[in-house]
Amino acid sequence: MAHTEEYDVIIVGAGFAGVHQLLNIRKLGLAAKILEAGNGLGGTWYWNRYPGARVDSEMPIYQFSDPELWKDWTFSEYYPGWKEIQAYFRYVDEKLDVSRDVLYNSRVVSAHWNDSVNRWTVTTEDGRVFRAQFLSLCTGIGAKHHIPEFKGLDTFEGEIHHASRWPEEYDFTGKRAGVIGTGSTGVQIIQEIAPVVAHLTVFQRTPNLTLPMRQRKISPEEQEQLKEDLYPVFYNRRNQTFSGLFYDLDPTPIADTTPEERTLAFEDHWEKGGLRFWLGNYKELFSNQAFNDEVYSFWRMKVRERIPDPHLQEKLAPMQPPYPFGVKQPSLEQRYYEVYSQSNVTLVDISKAAIEEITPNGLKTSDGAEHKLDVLVLATGFDMVTGGIASIDIRGQDGIPIKEKWADGVQSYLGLASAMYPNMFWIYGPQSPCSFSNGPSSIEFTSEWVTACLKYMKVNNISSIVPSLEAQHAYSELVDQGSDALWSKAKTSWYLGTNIYGKKEQMLQFSGGMPAYAKLCNDSAAKGYDGFTLKSSTS
Repeated sequence: MAHTEEYDVIIVGAGFAGVHQLLNIRKLGLAAKILEAGNGLGGTWYWNRYPGARVDSEMPIYQFSDPELWKDWTFSEYYPGWKEIQAYFRYVDEKLDVSRDVLYNSRVVSAHWNDSVNRWTVTTEDGRVFRAQFLSLCTGIGAKHHIPEFKGLDTFEGEIHHASRWPEEYDFTGKRAGVIGTGSTGVQIIQEIAPVVAHLTVFQRTPNLTLPMRQRKISPEEQEQLKEDLYPVFYNRRNQTFSGLFYDLDPTPIADTTPEERTLAFEDHWEKGGLRFWLGNYKELFSNQAFNDEVYSFWRMKVRERIPDPHLQEKLAPMQPPYPFGVKQPSLEQRYYEVYSQSNVTLVDISKAAIEEITPNGLKTSDGAEHKLDVLVLATGFDMVTGGIASIDIRGQDGIPIKEKWADGVQSYLGLASAMYPNMFWIYGPQSPCSFSNGPSSIEFTSEWVTACLKYMKVNNISSIVPSLEAQHAYSELVDQGSDALWSKAKTSWYLGTNIYGKKEQMLQFSGGMPAYAKLCNDSAAKGYDGFTLKSSTS
């Protein structure tokens, strides 16, 4: 039998969540170990190295809020790319020696709870065994990449790369490239490789309602001034806004505004760029169809100004919205629409001519056309939100794998724990605010909540904590109600799980905003962890 290594806490994943958990648990004096499938820190930023990959939150708040970690670190761009994010994680590692408590190349395959000893037994793919009182799942929402079952994919004689499994180095110069998918990764790849490929064919099912990034360089001097004047303000403000950003939804009722007032607000958001036109807009964007149509009309006007070809205008910014604006996450772009005016770029609408099969020489669509390719890029996304957790054989008090339970729909309590799985928490996962918020904002709040819970348990000699079925049901119903507005009108949305064939359609994230979510979590803690069943060490 394999030797069993003992810890207080096992953390799965070494991205923002895993690193923050480790640093906080160290302060409690507990022994913790991160098990990480990759060979370095960063989580999604370790795996996503595709051309153009970068964050969609501004750099002041897309980092840890600890002054010790920002006072002497500077980014070069307002929206950092993946190389800078990886460099940032190396800096954090050098400063705090994170890696001494990380086992790299250690993919977790199972985690089983033993009720008699109140411990989790965790096994990795290479056969190592760990035992811990607590299990913290920091797998993120995009840990499991998704490749649809394309007929003939294994016959393609060129190269195939999924966006999340990119080679260390790859040169597109002079190649005929095809990109399937126009989500965030697709948009970033397309605008990055279009200038260098011999020809680019984009296979689009649904247009992406993108927003202007307004990327710019930022000097060390400007950042020093921001650190002195505004960094603490940014980090405090993010706890007060719906999205964990430093701007917020406007609660003013649309009925109390004028068309001119709204247009000026739209123009301001558009010019400032980023996610403001989405998460800085009027709150009724998500509930008022007539107002949502008005927002879409403004978006369509702005985008069509950049597309001279009427045919492409209708493909990329159609007169009729393909879905309500904002119910699928808008991607940030820099020159995406200009790409389609290049003579070496072709847009194929696969909602009209579906992908029939991958051939040895390219891709064939249902209209009989075969598109010759040297390289095929699969920007086909992920089994989002639940995939990373469900891919592990996790069994709690009843011995039923969590994947089986979630086949009929996710249920959790407070978007961080599940009934029948004691002493198990997840951060930035199912039924939390996750992608409705700036990642580090919701990650740090939840990580600190979990850490405070562990401290409470140690001080009060509590051996296990698990949500009650009643509390879980009530919270999950609250999350489900979030899809009663306009969210369900998107036919294929990973917010609802409908991008994966056979996955139950449901709202996978808490859509009420960060302050409302924080209140629910903090209210539970203030009442002695109301909604949880706690077992004393002496019982």
